[in-house]
Amino acid sequence: MVRLSDRQRFDWLRLARTEGVGPLTFRSLINRFGGASAALEALPGLSAKAKRPLLPPSEREIEAEMREAERLGARLLGYGEVDYPALLREIAAPPPVIALRGSLACLEKPAIGIVGSRNASALGRKIAGRFAADLASAGYTIVSGLARGIDAEAHRASLLTGTVAVLAGGLNRPYPPEHVDLMEEIVETGLVISERPFGLAPRGRDFPRRNRVISGLSRGIIVVEAARRSGSLITARFANEQGREVFAVPGSPFDPRAEGPNDLIRDGATLVANARDVIAALSPREGLPPRLPGVFSEPDPDDEALFDEWEDGAETGDAEEEPAFSASPQAPADMRAQMLGALSASPIEIDALMRQMDIGLADMQGLLFELELEGLLQRHPGNRVSRS
Repeated sequence: MVRLSDRQRFDWLRLARTEGVGPLTFRSLINRFGGASAALEALPGLSAKAKRPLLPPSEREIEAEMREAERLGARLLGYGEVDYPALLREIAAPPPVIALRGSLACLEKPAIGIVGSRNASALGRKIAGRFAADLASAGYTIVSGLARGIDAEAHRASLLTGTVAVLAGGLNRPYPPEHVDLMEEIVETGLVISERPFGLAPRGRDFPRRNRVISGLSRGIIVVEAARRSGSLITARFANEQGREVFAVPGSPFDPRAEGPNDLIRDGATLVANARDVIAALSPREGLPPRLPGVFSEPDPDDEALFDEWEDGAETGDAEEEPAFSASPQAPADMRAQMLGALSASPIEIDALMRQMDIGLADMQGLLFELELEGLLQRHPGNRVSRS
């Protein structure tokens, strides 16, 4: 496990909040430079090379965010730290830093996500509450998104045993605003999580990011009611990509709110009518090891050696001695051309690409990093890449 010092946590947060640096770019930067501090120093050169701004927030902004976390009694956890949720660590693009309030003890139990329509029917709310209460009684933690309708019903029905709410905005900006009291009730026995900066009001694009965390924390997702093109179906898609179980509660073919679950069932999701169905489907996976290894590295403050758990054969050495990216040799033009020629709009596994190009791991990492920063390459779940 990574052990971040206070300074490393500060630098991780600043790098994670940098405009233009998402979870996958964060991972590439940490592993290329040996730590967040060195990556931050390299950003000006990277911006010039990539011809797009990579602008970190000021240290004053990060200090303010850390003070706000302290005021709220919140914790800031970096990926790989001992308390970082184990299931979330498995997904293809885990949040580099999460803010949380409440008790992590509820994530020591297996978790199930329950999602559905904001404009839920009375029957849909009743079904969501029954699933949540019965699963909570059976020893599961309920995860949802604090939204109106199905989400709120699932949270309320599992308050006594501890439920997890994942926010789309900052930890101090719950949405919708009328659920502030519900959020505070959740904190008493459960957990509230966000990967977004404190003070950020959620925007439309933040909700899919939240949805991947809901599924990432859960062993399976139950969709109760959802129209076609619903955000709940995005959560189901993430769950499927992450290797989680997808469950759906069928509904009337005449109700638009049942179209989403009915479509999921037709496409292979597990039809469930009660909590027993969910538990029976999940039982075979209980106790199996994580699917994916860790992906970040950071020097341990008590050890000069670079702690790297991403790739065997990755560069090691003191983080202070890692060369800046601008000082590293650029990939040969013919290798770049070969890579760009091999890539297409369809994602390909990196291992298959390495075999096709007959190049080593170090060369492949350098090429991927360079092309990603230039906006010529896009990463996908399952260790796959495509041409942007």
